[in-house]
Order: sequence, then structure tokens, then C-alpha cells
Amino acid sequence: MDLSIVIPIKDEQDNLKPLHEAVRAAVDPLGVDYEIILVDDGSTDDSWTTLRGLCAADPRVKAVQLRKNYGQTPALRAGIDLAAGGVIVTMDGDLQNDPADIPIMLDKLREGYDVVLGWRQDRKDAFLHRKLPSLLANALIRYVTRVTIRDMGCTLRAMRREAAQELSLYGEMHRFIPVLAQQGGQRMIQIPVRHHPRRFGKTKYNISRTVRVLLDLITVKFLDSYLTRPMHLFGLGGLICILLGFLALGTCIVQRLAWAEHMNRNPLLLLSVMLTVIGVQFISMGLLGEMLSRTYFESQGKHAYQIRTTLNLEPEEQRHQAA
Repeated sequence: MDLSIVIPIKDEQDNLKPLHEAVRAAVDPLGVDYEIILVDDGSTDDSWTTLRGLCAADPRVKAVQLRKNYGQTPALRAGIDLAAGGVIVTMDGDLQNDPADIPIMLDKLREGYDVVLGWRQDRKDAFLHRKLPSLLANALIRYVTRVTIRDMGCTLRAMRREAAQELSLYGEMHRFIPVLAQQGGQRMIQIPVRHHPRRFGKTKYNISRTVRVLLDLITVKFLDSYLTRPMHLFGLGGLICILLGFLALGTCIVQRLAWAEHMNRNPLLLLSVMLTVIGVQFISMGLLGEMLSRTYFESQGKHAYQIRTTLNLEPEEQRHQAA
């Protein structure tokens, strides 16, 4: 299998047939062996019935029905896990992404990139509750993670199979795929793609997702910078708190000696105790984090690094067999 097109859907019964026709029109001329994996993420309409009809008419269409609505990230992960293609393309099922851009993205992969991301320069969405929150979120994510990708939320992406499988997709991390790919050392490029207004159905996005983006951003930043050294984060916070606690205590003592202030009436004394206790707790959390980090890597045989390629070295499995 050369190409797998993974499309999570939810309540898209009216979009599925036009989507199937658009994908075929874009990919058939390429002459590649491909499959279309449609993941039904707990639809409550007739999407599954439509998918069954598409599978019966076209054996290249593969359908997956999840037991309930898990969210876009788990649905995307399920499609990637079941994909057989050497290249995996992801896109939405609402016809706003244009499958006609897929050949261009595949050409970019042939130039040596591992991940090709879409950039909706002329986005056809409402400004107030879709485009504006997206612009603010993209700017914040770029600032925190130092990833230069302009459009983090475009779901039209093409990835080499190994790059897609290495993505740690949990919760709602699908919007952070560019960040995860850069953390994994993948070679990325973003290209302009077409974007169309939604023709059928209603969008599943709303302004409440902004809060989830902020929480996920904290998770991504921690996993990127401090997964292998949590003490550097919690320990630094603990030392700062303890230092401020001693500073407050010293100020309290100076006030007692210089102006005969009663220490038991001075709020600085309580502040110093509170800051010291918080500092000790932070350092304790850092020590626990260090133990969990080592357990995570050592118990699963994971490494704190990833190798792109080697020269004159046998694969690790062959070396173990030879030994």
C-alpha cells in the first residue's frame, strides 16, 4: 500500500459521498495503490449506513466505527494505527479541506520532507468564533514552543508512515501535531492549501476549545522541555519559594530588631513559613517526577533520544541476536 488517507468523521452523512468522489478524482490519476480509512467517531446520524454503502461499492474504502464519541485525536490515532500505507494523509470529513491538494503534498514528501502541513491562507470560516481564536492560539503556541508553523489547526497533512506512528496522540493533541513532529526531529514544511465553506452539517468547534488549547499547551511544553528532567522545573520553583521565604523571615527579624515590631503580629512571618513549605513541596514533586521519568523510560525500554539514521551500524535487534 502506497498511500492511506485517514479521515475522522462525526455526523457527516451528507458530506461522505461527495468527499469520496473528491478523493478519488484527486488520487486516481496518480496511479498509486491507496486506501481511504474513514473513522466514525460516535456519529448519531446515518453516517455509518452511508459508510457501509461506500465500502460495498469501493473496496479501497475502509470504515471504522468507534464504540462512542472519543474525540478527534483518538479517532485520528485509530486511523493511523490501522493504516497500511507508506504515506499517511489526514484530513477532515466536512469538505472544507480540498483533496486536490494531496498530489502537491506528496510531491513535497518526495523532496525529502517527513511531514507536509497545510496552511489555510484564505480560510472560509466565521471570523469571530473561528478565525480570531485560531489566530490568537497559533500566535501563543508559536511563542511558547518556538515552532514557526503558521496554521497549527489545519488537518490536511501528509506524513511518512514512521513519522505518523511516532506521534504521541492523547487527549486532544491533534492540534499540536506540528509541535509533536518538530519535537520528534521530523523535517517539516508548510504549504498553502485551499479551504472551502462548509456545505452540509454544523461545525463541532466552539469558543470553549480555547481553554483546552491552553491546558494542552502546558502539557506539550512540559513533555518537550522537562520530561527527562522534571527536577529542573519543580526544583527551581521550590528554590525560589524557599529563597523568598527566608527573605521574608529576614525582613521580619530586621523589623523586630530595628523597630521593636512584634514578630507574632507580623504577616511576613506567616508568609515566610508558607513559602518555605511550598518550596519543600515543589522539590518533593521534582524528586517524584525524576523517579517516574526513570520508571517510564526504563520499564518500557524507551530512550531519551531518537535516531534518524546510522552508517556502518547494524539495527539494534540484529546486534542483540548476534550476542
